[in-house]
Amino acid sequence: MSILLVLDVPPAIRTVYHQGLLDAFPDQHFDLAPTANDVDPFLANAEILVTHGPYLRDRAAHMFANMPRLRFIQGVGVGVDNIVDVPTLRPEICVANIQGVHGPQMAEMALMLMLTHARQFPRSLANKSAHRWERWPARLLTGKTLGILGVGSIALATAQRCAAMGMRVLGISSSVRTIEGFDKIFPLSALPGIVGEFDYFLILTPYSAQTHHLVDASVLDAMKPDSYLLNLARGGVVDEAALLAALRARQIDGAALDVFETEPLPPDHPFWEIDNVMITCHQGAVHDRLAQQNLPIIIENLGHYLADDFAALRHVVRAGNLA
Repeated sequence: MSILLVLDVPPAIRTVYHQGLLDAFPDQHFDLAPTANDVDPFLANAEILVTHGPYLRDRAAHMFANMPRLRFIQGVGVGVDNIVDVPTLRPEICVANIQGVHGPQMAEMALMLMLTHARQFPRSLANKSAHRWERWPARLLTGKTLGILGVGSIALATAQRCAAMGMRVLGISSSVRTIEGFDKIFPLSALPGIVGEFDYFLILTPYSAQTHHLVDASVLDAMKPDSYLLNLARGGVVDEAALLAALRARQIDGAALDVFETEPLPPDHPFWEIDNVMITCHQGAVHDRLAQQNLPIIIENLGHYLADDFAALRHVVRAGNLA
């Protein structure tokens, strides 16, 4: 059996993934491709694919059309967009993801971006480069309202940390319930009416046809002029043209964007030039121990698959025809 790993992460992390799987399954054959551009020699024989939708970029349709033996895809992230929504992915292929482990790094990313905005940290860096002594009053996160669109394990980890810092935390979800760290959770239909209460608006909802451009001009119009948007989910959840217009008009105070509809973000994209945008390069979940964090679930699921124990597979998002 051939197992293909497509892991577009820093080499040190990719090595930990590869070695961890070799140690767990010494009798199995693994092919390792750093990027989707390196996969062609391995496609014909691969029965299992271990990857993440964003790693496949614009090569996903080509890959799935040329993987006749593919039966199981193990994602290494929560999102399965650019996998399950690709037309060439045959319906019989089973897809699983990883859930419940990425809260710490994503929560820290959100806090870092909010604090960077509140303290105007880029201004401090510019002053250091210019050898300029300048002081100004910072904003506090304490007492501010954070709205989180998409209430899953990452939102829970973020809400608990922000609540501990004295923030009011509101959630927007398709499932209204009571969760520790949230002051209240509202239904998705309430978004346009409630977004005007947010000082910070954090987007964590998965991308799908239902969430495409969920944050559109009408939602942006309802935000406060001094509010700040953070997208750590997927670029397609936000109408980027509407966001660009809102930022240029100073309709909102700014945005921190980790994800984009087109990745890598083209060098000539206007987001690069706007002074009220912070850009990080889809690195919210990436940290030095990412592979060690993900490997236990990957190893468990590969073990179930190799033992034909398909009913025990964890976090299956599309069952296919495994039985």
